[in-house]
Amino acid sequence: MFAYFSRRLLLIIPTFIGVTLLVFALTRFVPGGPVERMIAQMQSQSMESGGGNQQGSQTLSDEQIAELNAFYGLDKPVFEAYTEWLGKLVQLDLGESTRYYEPVWGMIKERLPVSLFYGLLTFLISYLVSIPLGILKAMKHGSRFDNVSSVMVFIGYALPNYVVGVFLISFFAFHLDWFPMGDFVSDDFDDLLWPDKIVDLFSHAILPLFCYIIGDFAILTMTMKNNLLENLAADYVKTAIAKGLPFRQAVRKHALRNSLIPIASHLGNVVSVFVAGSFLIEVVFNIDGIGLLGYESIIERDYPVVMGILAMSSLLLMFGNILSDMCVAIVDPRVKFGS
Repeated sequence: MFAYFSRRLLLIIPTFIGVTLLVFALTRFVPGGPVERMIAQMQSQSMESGGGNQQGSQTLSDEQIAELNAFYGLDKPVFEAYTEWLGKLVQLDLGESTRYYEPVWGMIKERLPVSLFYGLLTFLISYLVSIPLGILKAMKHGSRFDNVSSVMVFIGYALPNYVVGVFLISFFAFHLDWFPMGDFVSDDFDDLLWPDKIVDLFSHAILPLFCYIIGDFAILTMTMKNNLLENLAADYVKTAIAKGLPFRQAVRKHALRNSLIPIASHLGNVVSVFVAGSFLIEVVFNIDGIGLLGYESIIERDYPVVMGILAMSSLLLMFGNILSDMCVAIVDPRVKFGS
């Protein structure tokens, strides 16, 4: 097992280089980089000041544009610029934002607690609710409870989470005024007492958490139910029941552990949610987390921030896949990592 995971860890290096090199090259060939964005803003300001199209088109000379490209490192070949970026990354330097002129790591670190808060709560609520619900649905397969809950689960899975977010804000926040319209906390959060801070935090978090949960919740619930039903129909469970073992004990001692194997394989994939979250959910609710930062950096062509978030999320995803293998090995004793 140690040799297997050692090989998996070594494979992270070429995989990471391939992913980041591909995206880095795309950022160089996609039109509308930081220099083009700056020129467009200057042209827009010239138009608003009454300068007209001719004045707006002459805001920067060719020499000034060349100096800006050199300042942002856009004048270098792709592979040379990528090698320089990778060398800084090894030194834990993610570069500087071309929009805010701040260190990228500082911007990510400032928003990291927000995304960790939603990622951790999403993980806990999804697993603590969906696994017992899936077991209960399998035990009561075909009942009214199973049919009604299945309809609700599939409706939640079919609707995009950002569409649900717009509906929740429109109905519960705007019309009923039960919850805040968005943001992570209120503007006067620092002036509140600790009990009021907790109430304020979770009143802002309820609607976004619902949007985060519905996708994984549906998948985990139905996966748990279907796998438990499959194991309940297996011969080894039927044999245990035929020998006199009560049905509930047969489920708990024999069928349940095997049914948790697909759930364990999904466990590592949620690690990336701790950082990346959902871009559109944070945009809809105006939550200043890493998801919103990534969305704004893509729109504004802030490529150092894009690459910084990509590097962190891709590493987490690859380590999450290794964590999934470890969880499967713990749950399923049949798994062997030999040659």
